This record gives sequence, structure tokens and C-alpha cells, in this order.
Amino acid sequence: MPSLHDPLTLARGPVWSNRLALAPLTNKQSHLDGSLSDDEIRWLVARARGGMGMVMTAAAFVARSGNAWAGQLGVHEDAMLPGLTRLADEIRTAGAVSSVQLHHGGIRNDAGVSGLPLVGPHDDEKTGGRALTTAEVQQLVDDFVTAAQRCDRAGFDGVEVHGAHGYLICAFLSSKNQRTDGYGGSLADRERFLREIVHGIRETTRPDFQVGLRLTPERMGIELSDAVETARWALDSGLLDYLDMSLWDVRKEPLEPAYAGTRLIDHFVSLDRGETRLTVAGKILGAADAQWCLDNGADAAVIGTGAILQHDFAARALADPDFVSVDQPVTRQHLEREHLGAPFINYLATGWKDFVKA
Repeated sequence: MPSLHDPLTLARGPVWSNRLALAPLTNKQSHLDGSLSDDEIRWLVARARGGMGMVMTAAAFVARSGNAWAGQLGVHEDAMLPGLTRLADEIRTAGAVSSVQLHHGGIRNDAGVSGLPLVGPHDDEKTGGRALTTAEVQQLVDDFVTAAQRCDRAGFDGVEVHGAHGYLICAFLSSKNQRTDGYGGSLADRERFLREIVHGIRETTRPDFQVGLRLTPERMGIELSDAVETARWALDSGLLDYLDMSLWDVRKEPLEPAYAGTRLIDHFVSLDRGETRLTVAGKILGAADAQWCLDNGADAAVIGTGAILQHDFAARALADPDFVSVDQPVTRQHLEREHLGAPFINYLATGWKDFVKA
């Protein structure tokens, strides 16, 4: 079995120095126009200095219509390039591989932030979101691809396409998507939006640019059997360097009764992957949790909460196989020492249960 210390070689781009990566964590520290703040750069670079093999930004909107919350990072226009270039340079100097997660919020947007109507693959009565036209879908493919090119120009080592958690790409993958224009109905047609994005990024970025994909295996209209088939395509296509499965909890069972007694992770680590790597995320709070993921077939562990709590989670986990991140809740002062800015701390205090002491 691989060790957390082992470097991870991907089909393209730089080697990750170890098997630990920073999850793309919402932090609400960007400026309202989507440009990076000093707080957001400080938070990310600290995780690179803290030993992560790969450091990824939070979800970054590729078009203003996809701006899902205030303080979200933007990669939607060239005006973002100075900040993006600075971030890529600083992560590299700190010793980690860098990536930007490309995102569109779809009907999960806050229309009050974007100033634009909510859009998705189909009309949504609950939110008032409307169905995208075919021309708009194709424009959004171009928006994802152009955003990836922008990240390439800024000097990032790669991007990850956000296809999880009910946001726009995930909504296209959902069984609820029954469009009749070739972008809905059968699984192959529901995957078409995603596939065109990935093909476009691969064709228009430099040969050693790393491209990843994050998927959800269940919930939000995603059936496990469909998720497995989409993952199979992702691993087999040769277009991606890694597939990042967001499992909520790496040890959990599927929600669908038909799969009771199995573990979500096993449905994906069992797939043939060729040169494509498989990473997993979900309640990995210590060195033993991360090593468990490798022992059970993953190529790397993606760290969320633990990396918020301690900027040097990776260094501590690599140094001590018994390391476990500090218990929650923690004080605001603790999070300040871990290089989180006030907007991030406020978000954790109001949006996450029992994370910050009152």
C-alpha cells in the first residue's frame, strides 16, 4: 500500500510531493468583484507552507451568472489575472502544486449577489430558476474553457471542474434533467455538458496542465449507478489527471437501500483507472484517516475541516501517524492564528454547526 509520504505522479504536470491535498473550501474572503483578497491568499499559501502536496482554491465562478455567494473567487474575466498570478506564484514558492476549482452555481446561486436570474438545465419552480437555452449551454461550455485558459495563463498547475453538490454541472448530470436538445434525458446526454467542458479544457491548455473533476456519488438527483458510470468515463477517457470523489464521509454506506452493506468508496476504487488518479474526501481528520483511504484503494486524501483547523495538518500527519486535528469548537483567536480572515471565521461561525465557540 502507498504511504502518505509517497509522491504522487500524475499523467501530466508536476508531481505532488505527498498524498495529501487541500479541499476546495468555501471561505467567502474574495472581494465582491471576485478578485482575490490578501486574506484569501494568506489562507491558501499557509496550507502550502504547511505541507500539502496540492493546494486548491475554493470554487471560482466562471461567469457572473454563476456567482453563488458574496465573497466568492472569480475567474470570469482578465481583470482577475493579477491576483491569480500572485496566488499561483506564492503557492509554488511555498512548495505545493496549485489548482483552481472551476464552478457555476446554477440554481444554487444567490441572485442578489450576481444580479442575474437563476439558471439551470430545466425550470425550477421552487427557486424560480429558468432553463438555459441550447445557445446559453454552449456559451457556458466556452466560459468554463476560457476560465481554464485564464488559470493556465496565470501560472496555475491545473484546474478542477466542479461537478458535485447540486451546482450547475451536477444538475445536468441529475436524473431530473430531461432536456430534449441533446443535453438531457439519457445519461450520455446528461454528461454531454461536462464532457464538452473537459474536452475543451484539454484541447486549449498547455500539454502538462493538470485537469481534475469533482463528482458527487449520491443525493441531488444523482443515482449511484449513474455516478459510477460517469466516474468510469472520467477514469477511462484519458482526458483527466485525477477524479476527486466527494463522499461526505469516506467510510459511509450509500443511501440507496439496494447498496446496503457496501461502502461508497468501494464502488469507485474498484474501477479501472489507467493513469488517472482517484482522490477521496469526507471526514478525514487525522493521519490514520488519510492512510485508511490509501489502504482502501485511493491514490490521495483530500482534506477539508482538518486543514481549516490547522494550517500544518499535512506536516503534522506526515510526522506522526497518530496525529488527529484539534477538537471543535475552536475559538476565533485559534482560527486567526491559523491564518483565516474575519469573513471566513464569520462564515464558519454562522454556517457551520459547533465550529466556532460563541
